[in-house]
Amino acid sequence: MLGAIFGDIVGSVYEFNNTNDFNFKLLTEESKPTDDSYMTLAVGKALTEHGTESDDAIRAAVIEDMQAFGKKYPDAGYGDRFNLWLRETEPKPYHSYGNGCAMRVSSAGWLYPTMEETLHAAELTAGVTHNHKEGLKGAKAVAAAVFLARTGSDKDAIRRYITEHFGYDLTRTLDEIRPNYGFIATCQRSVPEAITAFLEANNYEEVVRGAVSLGGDSDTIACMAGAIGEAFYGIPEEYKEVVLKHLDSDEKAILTAFQARVKEVQGANE
Repeated sequence: MLGAIFGDIVGSVYEFNNTNDFNFKLLTEESKPTDDSYMTLAVGKALTEHGTESDDAIRAAVIEDMQAFGKKYPDAGYGDRFNLWLRETEPKPYHSYGNGCAMRVSSAGWLYPTMEETLHAAELTAGVTHNHKEGLKGAKAVAAAVFLARTGSDKDAIRRYITEHFGYDLTRTLDEIRPNYGFIATCQRSVPEAITAFLEANNYEEVVRGAVSLGGDSDTIACMAGAIGEAFYGIPEEYKEVVLKHLDSDEKAILTAFQARVKEVQGANE
């Protein structure tokens, strides 16, 4: 989750002040976590604590934890419909294909030993809000890319899997995308762009820089790309420290429990 959160922090100042400069200033005094980070933590908490339970239990935990973070951070930059959902007593999915479900899903790519379980968990976390087929597809694609990256697949294999299973066009370069790209918050117009930013990079920092330099919904694109980049490259220690400085003790405890669970999953596969 650290890679997703760092990407969000970097992209936060450029979401409504887009840049196409790959060499933009990576961190500023205004750089901070947004809704992408808090919902990533919420889903990570739910899956860490309840991810092996029934589908209904997982859905209930995801809803409970996302609403709890929504109350804790009411002004984190949520979309209008999701903002209402956060405050509903009995929240229901609202057929969205926005990228909110894909930016929060990265923990699913780490917490399960098989692709089948990963995709199922991703769909459960997305479906409590984004039950449109494109929303579900976007969340599953990001989770799948994280799973493949952290289990040793090379970029050709990741590109091939995502293309064959989700139908996204991953043939374009970032330079080809930039001229006609804008603020588009749908899964179908931001998930493939985030994956492309990962595929084109040579290290974690380049993943985040490429994602932000597309313009558009920069914090969310960098959050998704950063999640995949961490799974493939790891994340530099100084960037981990940046993330931790923005989290309180409860949020750090979520990360600690998540990391312990990841080790259990990895150990079971050895």
